[in-house]
Amino acid sequence: MSPREQEDTPTSGSSPSHLSTTECPAHNGNVPDCDDKRRINEDDDRGREKKEVEEDERSSDEGFMGMTPLLQAHHAMEKMEEFVHKVWEGRWRVIPHDVLPDWLKDNDFLLHGHRPPMPSFRACFKSIFRIHTETGNIWTHLLGCLFFLFLGLMYMFRPNMSFVAPVQEKVVIGMFFLGAILCLSFSWLFHTVYCHSEGVSKVFSKLDYSGIAFLIMGSFVPWLYYSFYCSPQPCFIYLMVICILGLTAIIVSQCDFFATPQYRGVRAGVFVGLGLSGVVPTLHFVISEGLIKATTIGQMGWLLLMATLYITGACLYAARIPERFFPGKCDIWFHSHQLFHILVVAGAFVHFHGVSNLQEFRYTAGGGCTDDGSL
Repeated sequence: MSPREQEDTPTSGSSPSHLSTTECPAHNGNVPDCDDKRRINEDDDRGREKKEVEEDERSSDEGFMGMTPLLQAHHAMEKMEEFVHKVWEGRWRVIPHDVLPDWLKDNDFLLHGHRPPMPSFRACFKSIFRIHTETGNIWTHLLGCLFFLFLGLMYMFRPNMSFVAPVQEKVVIGMFFLGAILCLSFSWLFHTVYCHSEGVSKVFSKLDYSGIAFLIMGSFVPWLYYSFYCSPQPCFIYLMVICILGLTAIIVSQCDFFATPQYRGVRAGVFVGLGLSGVVPTLHFVISEGLIKATTIGQMGWLLLMATLYITGACLYAARIPERFFPGKCDIWFHSHQLFHILVVAGAFVHFHGVSNLQEFRYTAGGGCTDDGSL
């Protein structure tokens, strides 16, 4: 083949639209027919490429449902990463109950205003200052915790001359403050971070339930100390019993099933039962001191008020009242868990007031006891 023939022959792989000049007849030294053919062929090529792209996009969209589970999981992970990034930047929005993951579904009568899963502690703590279903739960016990911390520090720094036995009395009253502060601290922390992840939710829910047991045990200590001040043996026995029952409740609350919505009534029953174990020492006190003395000097009225507040709160929590009767109307404020929190703080303060009156009576009466061991 001559060199000129090689130049005129199109190479393999070249586009058919690129016609050589030998294929185009020349008219007065120009090649207008060749230009027209080349333009037509280029338009055809662009049309074919556009059609292929559209077909690829269509097949991609239609093929998502036909993806393998591995590819679907990868696509879901990409979406989750994008969502987490938005949460990290603080751009999350509250969502309805029906789109929550199962581990965040606790009360199906609260229809709207829930936080989404937020796997960032920073985002969880920033959500304290946003309005959602947990806002009231967080702040009722956060403020209550700060209140009892301040009150406890004031009481511990009271002058020793205000007590008959300063060290003993500050220790036993300090046990009450310790129980109250642990309960309220674990509670507001749980309600702050429980949307972080399923694992974090389980850990802090167990701390939350343990805190309730600590509050109940701590509440018994000063009351038993002052009520049986002159009868140390029954006081010691009752303290041992309540400690054993409290530790049992804590152990039971560490089981994963204990935190599930199906066991809501069981949870309330365990802690109400732990509190009602105080009925036995109460009857002992009333029988030994007499009803009048028990209700005046023994501050039995305040004790009964405290029990009423605690039990009422537990019943509202277990029955999910009032949101059970007004679904969607109490999503943000005044639902059962918030009322339960408020009644717990009120009950703890009522108990402290009664114990303070017992301490004042002991200080007035002095450290002596009668021969029959009565107050």
